[in-house]
Amino acid sequence: MTMPVTELDERFSEPGATATPWPETQRAIEAAQLFWITTVRADGRPHVTPLVAVYLDGALYFSTGAEEQKRINLQTNPHVALTTGCNDWAGGLDIVVEGRAEQAKADEGDGLGHGAGPLEAGLRARGRGGRSRGPPHGRRPAAGPARGTPGCC
Repeated sequence: MTMPVTELDERFSEPGATATPWPETQRAIEAAQLFWITTVRADGRPHVTPLVAVYLDGALYFSTGAEEQKRINLQTNPHVALTTGCNDWAGGLDIVVEGRAEQAKADEGDGLGHGAGPLEAGLRARGRGGRSRGPPHGRRPAAGPARGTPGCC
């Protein structure tokens, strides 16, 4: 597996700012408790909803019910964006992973021994590369996110 490429949109960054390295981005993804998934409805309108995802073997896994809007959207258009981060202006790390959702095989499950059931299909988002955005003006957080810590990031 090739290492994802992190990118920084220089239009919204302080001169000299650099993209967060993939190992730091990966740690933040692994520690994230909540993601937001963006899919596209059949009529072209975006659909955004929160969900829990698990990073395993280079992919983000999430589940959806058969009748949920995100599942309906993914049947028409498998392109997704999964975002996680912090709503704090002065700190934190914001991450956007763009890719295609694929149906996970039942034996892949969530990596914890739970296969995809008939009403809850496991899906996998595997991106061509991740994008991570640090705090505005190129500032970097003093510490990364910690699992189980209340509050943002």
